[in-house]
Amino acid sequence: MKKVTFLLINFISIVISAQQQKAITGEEFYQNPIFAGDYADPSIIRDGEDYYIVHSSFNYYPGLLIWTSKDLVNWKPVTHALKKSVGSVWAPDLVKYNNKFYIYFPANETNYVVWADSINGPWSDPIDLKIGNIDPGHFTDEKANRYLYFSNGNYVPLSKDGLAVSGEGKHVYDGWKIPEEWSIECFCMEGPKVMKRGNYYYLTVAEGGTAGPATSHMVISARSKSPLGPWENSPYNPIIRTKDKSEKWWSKGHSTLIDDADGNWWMVFHGYENGYHNMGRQTLLEPVEWTSDGWFKSPENIKTENPIKKPAGKNIKSNFTLSDNFSGTMLKPQWQFFNEFDAERFKLINNSLELKAKGKNIGESSPLLCTPPDHSYTAEVEVEIKGNAAAGLILFYDTKVYTGIAADKENVLAILRSWLFPTQKGINKTHLFLRLEKKEQLVNMFYSIDGKEWKKIENSAEVSAFHHNVLSGFMSLRLGLSAVGEGQVTFRNFKYISN
Repeated sequence: MKKVTFLLINFISIVISAQQQKAITGEEFYQNPIFAGDYADPSIIRDGEDYYIVHSSFNYYPGLLIWTSKDLVNWKPVTHALKKSVGSVWAPDLVKYNNKFYIYFPANETNYVVWADSINGPWSDPIDLKIGNIDPGHFTDEKANRYLYFSNGNYVPLSKDGLAVSGEGKHVYDGWKIPEEWSIECFCMEGPKVMKRGNYYYLTVAEGGTAGPATSHMVISARSKSPLGPWENSPYNPIIRTKDKSEKWWSKGHSTLIDDADGNWWMVFHGYENGYHNMGRQTLLEPVEWTSDGWFKSPENIKTENPIKKPAGKNIKSNFTLSDNFSGTMLKPQWQFFNEFDAERFKLINNSLELKAKGKNIGESSPLLCTPPDHSYTAEVEVEIKGNAAAGLILFYDTKVYTGIAADKENVLAILRSWLFPTQKGINKTHLFLRLEKKEQLVNMFYSIDGKEWKKIENSAEVSAFHHNVLSGFMSLRLGLSAVGEGQVTFRNFKYISN
C-alpha cells in the first residue's frame, strides 16, 4: 500500500512540475524546489521551531529578503534587511548570536554586516568590515571568539560585537581535489559554512564553479576537532553533485546544514533547472544521514527531483503572491528596484503606484522587478502616462538585456533585446493596459484600450539565452515595471497568473 501511495504521489508531482514550479505535493511529501525562481546561495538558521533563510540579492533593492518557515518547505517573507545600495550582494551568511541577528555579505569588493535585535528589524545600515574576498561564513569557538571564513580558505578574527575585523587572516583549508577528468567550470571554492555536532566542527564548501557545465558545482565537506583546523576531507565527497546533464537539476552546490526540531538533518542548497537557466539558481532541500564514524552523506535512495518525505514541523500559511493591487502605503515584499532603492521616486496612493520616470532607456530606468516562479505565466497591468514618459511591462536581465512591451502617449512600443521601437503608431492614449504571455521560452505581447479586448502586437521574443552562461552577471530574467523618460507613470492592478 505504501508503494502504491508513493507512486501516485510521484505521478502527480511529475505532472505538476512539468508545467510549473510547485514545491508542495501533499502533507507528507514535498517536491523541489522549495524556492522556485532566482533564490541563490541560501543561508539558513533555526531558532527554536522557527527557520529563517536569506539569499543573494545581487543588484536588487531593497535587498536581503528574510523568509520564515516551521517545516523547511512552506515559507513566508519577514522583511528586507538591506535598503542602502552598496553594489551587487553575493552569498550572505545569516547568524543568530547572543540574541542578536547578523547578516554578513560581500559587495563592491569588500564585506559588510547588518544587524538587528529582532529578525523583524529594524536592521542597521551596512557596516563596512574593510576586508576583501567573498562568501563570509561566521563561526565561534568554545571560548566565544568570533571569526569569519572566506572562500579562499582563510579565516579572520572578529571583534566581540561582530562588527569589525580585529586581526590578520590565516589560511587553513585548501579544499578537496577534484578529479581532472571531471567537467567543471573552475575549482572556485565558495560558500564556507561552519557548524558543530558532537566533538567535531564541520566545514561545508562549494567547488567546481557555480555555472558552466551541468556537472560543475558540488558540495564538499571536511571536519576538525577545532574550528581553526586542520581539516580532514570527507570520504563521501562530493556530498551532492550533478553527475550527468540528463538530470533535472544542474550545478547543485552551495549548501548549508540544518537540523530540524526532531533532530533530523538537512542540506539547503541551490541549482539551475535543466532548460531554465534564465530562472536563476533555485533553492533545493535534501535530507542527510550521519554515519557511525561521524560523517554525513546523502542517503542512497534520495534524488533531488523526486518527491521527498517532508521535515518535521507545521505548515504555516502564506499569502505571498506576485499579484498586487498596490493597496496600503508600502511596497509589498515581492518588489525590488534594480541598482537602487529611492523612496522619493515612488508613492502608493489610492490603490495605485505612482513612479517617476527616469533615464533615456529601460536599462537606465531602475525598473521595479519581481521573481516569477513558473516556466509559463501571464502578467498584465493598467498604466496611466503623464508627460513624456513611457510605461513598460518587461522581462529584465540587466541594464543591457531586456524585452517586453511599452507605451508612450502616442504609440505602443515593442522591446526586443533592448531595442525599443513603435509597433502600433498613433494610438494617442495615455491610459491603457499591457500584457505579457510567457509560454516556456516564448514571449507574446498584447495591449488593450479598455482592459477587455486585447490586441497582440506582431513582435514576440525568445528568451532562453537570457542567463549567466551567456551573459554573465549571475542575474535571472525578472518580471517588472518600468517608467522611462520625463514625467510619471501610474500603475494599477498588476496581475500574475501561473499558466
